[in-house]
Amino acid sequence: MGIWLGPNGIEVEALVVNDRPCLRVTRLVDGERTLVADCADVREVGRHVDLAQLVMADGDERRRFGHIGA
Repeated sequence: MGIWLGPNGIEVEALVVNDRPCLRVTRLVDGERTLVADCADVREVGRHVDLAQLVMADGDERRRFGHIGA
């Protein structure tokens, strides 16, 4: 679906969990991705990250933000 990146290893991924749409917020900690929250909507994501700092992921952005798999 889509992946957005933020500073400090934040990643927000749009996916389906248990047949429901979900925005999964994770953070890169010591080289491993850690679950922060599974959110039902963007408002809920905003409780965990600054939405204004998120950018759509592509190879260049993944490298810029230091994400694994860049």
